[in-house]
Amino acid sequence: MDKLKQLESFVSVATRGSLTAAAKAEGVAPAIMGRRLDALEERLGVKLLVRTTRRMSLTHEGSAFLEDCQRLLVDFANAEASVSAGGVKASGHLRITAPAGFGRRHVAPLVPKFRELHADVTISLNLSDRVVDLAGEGFDCAVRVGDMPDSSLVSVRMADNRRLCVAAPDYLKRCGTPHHPTDLAKFACLTLSSDASQTRGWAFLVGGEVVHFKPGGPLDCSDGQVLHDWCMDGCGIAWRSTWEVEAEIAAGKLVPVLKDFDAPPNGIYAVFPQRKHLPLRVRLWIDFLKHNYSQPEFWAGARKR
Repeated sequence: MDKLKQLESFVSVATRGSLTAAAKAEGVAPAIMGRRLDALEERLGVKLLVRTTRRMSLTHEGSAFLEDCQRLLVDFANAEASVSAGGVKASGHLRITAPAGFGRRHVAPLVPKFRELHADVTISLNLSDRVVDLAGEGFDCAVRVGDMPDSSLVSVRMADNRRLCVAAPDYLKRCGTPHHPTDLAKFACLTLSSDASQTRGWAFLVGGEVVHFKPGGPLDCSDGQVLHDWCMDGCGIAWRSTWEVEAEIAAGKLVPVLKDFDAPPNGIYAVFPQRKHLPLRVRLWIDFLKHNYSQPEFWAGARKR
């Protein structure tokens, strides 16, 4: 059986949530999709999906393998496109969306540079902290930061996103410093109410396991920049991504706390609707992002912007 077809079937079933939906999308019987998954799991010697009569869920190994498969399939499609396209240039309108804060710093500066390489592509950039419905609103690609929920979208991890707790020196001088995540209950924590990941609490590595602590405090905000300003003004402790606070830490304006408990990083992803033939302009944009985000000098330069 075609190994690539097995991988494609696994990704289709995992992202659509059922054998029936994946089989319908491909125009084959559900039993065929089932045989492909069985053959893949037998070949790998590991269980990827837990299948019951009511639902289907990924195992831990399956979740990790899904991300690798999505990346491999995108790379394979790009390789094919680079050969089949020959001298064809990318053209058309590219619609991109990204979170407001991250987009201003790390997406918007790249857009003019991408267009210098592909002059026949026009670009619209939408910056919004809400989770945009890509297919419903006609977007080609989103840049998203954080854990990716199960969905029919394809996600390609482009970089790590490390998070840490920070506070202004003045706040720590007035209120003291927490030494364990459980100490946060005694401090004013500044929470980002628009961030779905923070509804589960702030993540820390305690005793070798990731544990979520639900912070509390007198202030929360749906805008990351306002939260950043409050933290700088000494209003409390915030849990932020390093790309948001590295410059202030380097300048001594913010101080990391609870560094011994920093959780493993989540990801920065390019996300796009699942399509059989991804437009060349979208493939090139994703490759362009991956190339830039893989360069340490890109992030070093971003801290100076």
